[in-house]
Amino acid sequence: MDLLEFQARNLFASYGVPVLPGEVVRTAEQAPAAAARLGGRVVVKAQVKTGGRGKVGGVKLAADPAEAAQIADAIVGMDIKGHLVRSVLLTPTADIDQEYYFCYLLDRASRGFLAMASVAGGMDIEEVAATKPEALAKIPIDATVGVTEQVARGIVTAAGFPPEVAETVVETAVTLWQVFVAEDATLVEVNPLVKTIDGTIIALDAKITLDDNADFRQPGHARLADTAAADPLEAKAKEKGLNYVKLDGQVGIIGNGAGLVMSTLDVVAYAGKEFGGVKPANFLDIGGGASAEVMANGLEIIMGDPAVNSVFVNVFGGITACDEVANGIVSALRLLDERGERVTKPLVVRLDGNNADNGRTILTEAGHRLVEQVGTMDGAARRAAELAAAK
Repeated sequence: MDLLEFQARNLFASYGVPVLPGEVVRTAEQAPAAAARLGGRVVVKAQVKTGGRGKVGGVKLAADPAEAAQIADAIVGMDIKGHLVRSVLLTPTADIDQEYYFCYLLDRASRGFLAMASVAGGMDIEEVAATKPEALAKIPIDATVGVTEQVARGIVTAAGFPPEVAETVVETAVTLWQVFVAEDATLVEVNPLVKTIDGTIIALDAKITLDDNADFRQPGHARLADTAAADPLEAKAKEKGLNYVKLDGQVGIIGNGAGLVMSTLDVVAYAGKEFGGVKPANFLDIGGGASAEVMANGLEIIMGDPAVNSVFVNVFGGITACDEVANGIVSALRLLDERGERVTKPLVVRLDGNNADNGRTILTEAGHRLVEQVGTMDGAARRAAELAAAK
């Protein structure tokens, strides 16, 4: 889960990372009083879960409370890279002398943790990484050791932080690691980490991504969920305990096992090129137990997506036998009918593996008018794409 900047900033502050005070407002009418409390001259920052806000007018300086209201009015409601701005963060201005960059992240390529730091921080850190890779220090972190003062000092030295701020940045680096570990984060990023004219180090921005897999030991993270911005289908799927991600396509996907579902996305996208660029509409992994209720819940979510024109159920029977899956599909269609959820979109089913022949027989004997079977994964993907394009 990505946090909004003000949420990440609040977490930083709770651990002692130096940040500026700030207030979040949702309307222009709330901005003048908030700006006055912060000293009058403020920075107004769009609260969206994407980068590059400043480049598109989502971060602006207001000279006084009246201008803060005008800017807030202009920013709230903006669309920034597909993200609707619902609130803005007001913070006092800072007399910036230097801008730096610092982050910790889960590095999946190395199956470990990585610290990245640079004395060339600011909005264009991506360009720095691409054009001057030597200016961005990348230091692997030993998970069994973590970031001690000694480790932090090595990161700061590798990044070339000037001597006058080195020890303060070391302290901040240790604290940021505490945030990373204690909050079960996969990313903690500060861009920019600034030195002010008087030599103070401040995290002027804050970005945190939390690991949803750790929710069971982080009950407090539930309050950080941005329910207003959540996709309604994803929210509904989460309520039903389904592993679902909405995508931009027309073929609904149901599979058992994340690897199989990922492969299914690929073959549908490939097959869809023949039919005008039809693409998968979602990722939905029903796991090993394809019960009627699980299948019904999955179909309900997918059928509720107006962008879906056809559904591809792709199951390889291993621990779960294909005849159980077939019975689940038949029962799910009946259950949906009983719920009043009218099934109107064609289902292409491919069963393979344990008891596949029995499963196919069950579907054939059920004779549902919208269900058709295809024996191969590629063939089923092509048929699902064809049906989606025909709508």
